[in-house]
Amino acid sequence: MSTPESQIPYESWAARALRGVAVDALEHAAREGLPGEHHFYISFRTDHPGTKIPDHLKSRYPHEMTIVLQHRFWDLMVDRAAERFSVGLSFSGVPSVLSVPFGALTAFQDPHANFGLRFEPDETDVAGLPEAAPEPEPMPLPPAASETPQVVSLDAFRRKRE
Repeated sequence: MSTPESQIPYESWAARALRGVAVDALEHAAREGLPGEHHFYISFRTDHPGTKIPDHLKSRYPHEMTIVLQHRFWDLMVDRAAERFSVGLSFSGVPSVLSVPFGALTAFQDPHANFGLRFEPDETDVAGLPEAAPEPEPMPLPPAASETPQVVSLDAFRRKRE
């Protein structure tokens, strides 16, 4: 027996509610800073309508990118009315401001808390997006990081269960 098609948009509501968890975390960080070892990995569609990033980043990450909010970020602002957040970050020593609609989010993680969410781009704004999202491209290392690329396994951040 097949499930009848719902005329109530439960999946859309659930996705919006889960995005709300990421937005709440960003608001907390904007207001209070990030306590202890907490840090955020935020992935988003760079080709999503309304995403504003510098041209040098757009050319390097034409579909999706991941940013890390940990020690070196500034002016983190969350605008619920405009349904977006903005943040200042440096990429290879170049200061940049990114403005990202909530609907462009594809993932949110706080490895310290072993917490993560994945999202589909908001379907109300995805006109022109490719059907299958390509794999995220690696983010450039922060300016103070080693010049040699390093792979970091998230397993190192997960709590071991006994």
